[in-house]
Amino acid sequence: MTDRSKADGDDGSARGSGRAAFRVRGLTKVYRTGEVDVHALRGVDLELFEGEMAALLGPSGSGKSTFLNILGGLDQPTAGTVWFRDHELTAYDEAALTAYRRDHVGFVFQFYNLIPSLTALENVALVTEIADQPMSPFEALNLVGLAGRIDHFPAQLSGGEQQRVAIARAIAKRPDVLLCDEPTGALDSKTGVVVLEALERVNSELGTTTALITHNAGMAEMADRVIRFADGGVVEVHVNAARRPARELVW
Repeated sequence: MTDRSKADGDDGSARGSGRAAFRVRGLTKVYRTGEVDVHALRGVDLELFEGEMAALLGPSGSGKSTFLNILGGLDQPTAGTVWFRDHELTAYDEAALTAYRRDHVGFVFQFYNLIPSLTALENVALVTEIADQPMSPFEALNLVGLAGRIDHFPAQLSGGEQQRVAIARAIAKRPDVLLCDEPTGALDSKTGVVVLEALERVNSELGTTTALITHNAGMAEMADRVIRFADGGVVEVHVNAARRPARELVW
């Protein structure tokens, strides 16, 4: 049973439209490891709302990444249903999931996965070439504060700059959803704040529904809602009374 802790006067939904981008019911994932069944998710019920920023907190092994991978169409559950708007993702075959990822989802991971032989602009352009209505690579890089670094190769960029290129690459196709798995995990706190400011700007200016996995409770203050995972389930959903700007975060 999910324990919802809410700000005064709030119904547990995010500020904004209140329309669900995702509806998840009974989401279960079991991995078979030798003779042992590992229950990564145990019957999760949850909504993520259009335009919100949600922070997913919890220890390693609590199910956060498995949950995000299923939302993003990178993995499929053992049981349960996932709806993206009016589409049941759990009924999709692999071809439909591929199209869903291409058209609707941007991913940001802890490691940047940039192509070393391409400039920042060229790394972002790889995505815009396959998108239906992308922004220009320069526009995406400008949005994350890298207009002056477009011709630099990854080896010429700091870790924080490389992560911002990865964010620009993820948002250049104008995704409806941005899924971020520990995007500051390899960065120091000062650099991490700059990366979080880029995500904050994308969420506020583009209205992109954003889910951010972190181990760091301090980062959760920049989100609309904080969703806590433990032992494969959601144990608390808390609505922040106000979002703290990324530049004010301390951890």
